[in-house]
Amino acid sequence: MPRPWLWKLALGASGSYLALLGLAKLSYRAFLYPAPRTGLEHDPPGGQLIEIEGADGARVQTAVYPRLDRLPEPVVVYLHGNGETLADSVFLAGELTARGLGFVAVEYRGYGQAPTEGPDEAGLYADAEAALRHLHDAGVDPARITLWGNSLGTGVAVEMARRGHASRLVLQAPFTSIPDVASRWVPWVPTGWVIADRYDNAAKAPALALPTLILHGDADPVVPYDMGVALSEALPNAELVTVRGGTHNDIFVLQGQLLLQRIERHAKG
Repeated sequence: MPRPWLWKLALGASGSYLALLGLAKLSYRAFLYPAPRTGLEHDPPGGQLIEIEGADGARVQTAVYPRLDRLPEPVVVYLHGNGETLADSVFLAGELTARGLGFVAVEYRGYGQAPTEGPDEAGLYADAEAALRHLHDAGVDPARITLWGNSLGTGVAVEMARRGHASRLVLQAPFTSIPDVASRWVPWVPTGWVIADRYDNAAKAPALALPTLILHGDADPVVPYDMGVALSEALPNAELVTVRGGTHNDIFVLQGQLLLQRIERHAKG
């Protein structure tokens, strides 16, 4: 029969573990949404910074290249990663507008110069949908829109595609779900219980028949490459482009022009 001190040790360890799980459940968003504050305060080079009111009253910053009233089609709508802001997409905007595409980037609440209310899954969906509805109201047909999600933004892009806001997808370093990614980092944590912001791309993928281009580095230490492979198999109409030796943030350093050419061809259909 176990000694009393062993029971006390086990109970103490269990209590500490449960307390740690509770703390993780309350604080995980601070890690999922680091929300850099360096964004765009003025019109970016070659573009226009506009502010849209979302359905929930949030003010959504959106960068449009060259301008909303001169937006060429097709249009690429960029949904950035969790460590980015609108300012980080200026280079991509210049590259794609030079190729004859319209380019729109959406800021998330709490990021850059956007209001400081805390981001969450529903909030990011609301921000993206507000920007997309504004484009539709301005005359941009969803059939001429390609959604490009990067990392966390792939979860937003997949949901917007599911809601019918575009005809094509580009997914850069996509994941199956946020709890799946977290479980690779902390396998001893029940991430499905801890993390409410799921962005469950894998569950949504089989119903998305729109053409999808997946870009993923096979040495990605943040979002495992096998998740990109899994999504390429789950999506009915997907093409996987593997960047050999690419990590999470350097695939455009390694193969920038090739990848931009692939995105251009994909968006122009």
